[in-house]
Amino acid sequence: MNVLIVHAHPEPKSFSGALMRTAFEEFTSQGHSVLISDLYAMKWNPVASSGDFCRRTNKDYLVYAMEQRHNYENGSLADDVAAEIEKVKWCDLLVFNFPIYWFSEPAILKGWIDRVMVSGLFYGGRRIYSAGGMRGKRAMVTVTLGGREHMFGPEAIHGELEAMLRPLLQGTFGYCGFGVLPPFAAYHVPYISDYARNKILNDYRQWLGDLNSLTPVRMPSLEHFDQEFRPL
Repeated sequence: MNVLIVHAHPEPKSFSGALMRTAFEEFTSQGHSVLISDLYAMKWNPVASSGDFCRRTNKDYLVYAMEQRHNYENGSLADDVAAEIEKVKWCDLLVFNFPIYWFSEPAILKGWIDRVMVSGLFYGGRRIYSAGGMRGKRAMVTVTLGGREHMFGPEAIHGELEAMLRPLLQGTFGYCGFGVLPPFAAYHVPYISDYARNKILNDYRQWLGDLNSLTPVRMPSLEHFDQEFRPL
């Protein structure tokens, strides 16, 4: 299996970084091939702009998704974007590894999504969900949080973690056709002991070793919708 880990944390010594390294070690020990895109270390540009395209179809008005499609088809995307796309095409499993910021991912990771997950390859027209461009691949998120585990759930103060992550799990991964694995969460990490952190890392190793036994997150299937995406 080929694994791409997209890591987004500004501190190399963070617990998020420890999870990233644990994933690398575990997947490698299983005989898998692993690439890491460490966005802060790469000084990744998160800003989607006309500079992402070498051959504009319309130089007077930017329709970003249309330019993505045209420039992907013509091999004229910016070099940094094209390089990340090739990594995703190579991988069988895509892992986003990041701390939760304001119920969401860090801006640098959102910018990776905006620039890399291009129209015409990842999605487009009816090529979404079960017909998405990434069907056959799997994806998951690994997150760290400051909150305690009891703060997340159906009746908890913050609600369910999967609902919080819906823009990623469904709006990004599921929409593009990935098989979506349940998220792995490390709770309350700034405040817990080294013993507790090591237990989380051991739990993560076991989680990664059991990926094939995990029940995927349910996503829409086009067979249940008509040509205009109305439910049948």
